[in-house]
Amino acid sequence: MSLSGSPFDIFIAFLGGVLLSFTPCVYPLVPVTVGFIGASSAGSKLKGFLLSLVYVSGIALVYSSLGMAAALTGTIFGSISSKTFVRAGAGAVIIFFGLALLDIFSLPSLNISKPIRPKGRGYLSVFLLGVSSGFLVAPCLTPVLGSILTYIAAKRNVLYGAALLLSFACGMGLLLVVSGTFSSVLVNLPKADKWMLWIKRFCALILIAAGGYFIFTAIRGF
Repeated sequence: MSLSGSPFDIFIAFLGGVLLSFTPCVYPLVPVTVGFIGASSAGSKLKGFLLSLVYVSGIALVYSSLGMAAALTGTIFGSISSKTFVRAGAGAVIIFFGLALLDIFSLPSLNISKPIRPKGRGYLSVFLLGVSSGFLVAPCLTPVLGSILTYIAAKRNVLYGAALLLSFACGMGLLLVVSGTFSSVLVNLPKADKWMLWIKRFCALILIAAGGYFIFTAIRGF
């Protein structure tokens, strides 16, 4: 199976991940990264960097697996749906998630307050913490993840789906890697405030616009 799809999509997914790292969903993980990884690195920036990469790899594993599952679902059911129907349906779902991100209505989510901290400070422990963190923020990111997964299901390519969610996770983890490598950066980061809500609303508008574009192209090609 080839990695079909535009490289521009991969780049946009990465930028989207970076942007979402400054939302109330991901930003609170920064102290977790600094506290756990900073203590494990024992003051070494190189070890802090490597541990941070392992931590983000745990998050990336969760999301790339979701991307592969979404693509496989699209492949299984793709034979019973036309391209026009898929694009229009995907657009409607993405708009739905965009409205949810605007808090017009709420989506059900798991009640998880903090990631599970495994015993130990080694690379495996940090990796498991990353997996735990990935599951922790997934319910909060349901509108964004749901939109990306819907898009991947429409593409019906497993490698492309994994690459898109991997790029998204890497973008989302960039701030966490910087924080884990340079623990002192935490004091220079802006405090959580209303500015994060504006970023969240901006992402919601992007989703709604993307969903509208999907529906427009579907109608035009009908």
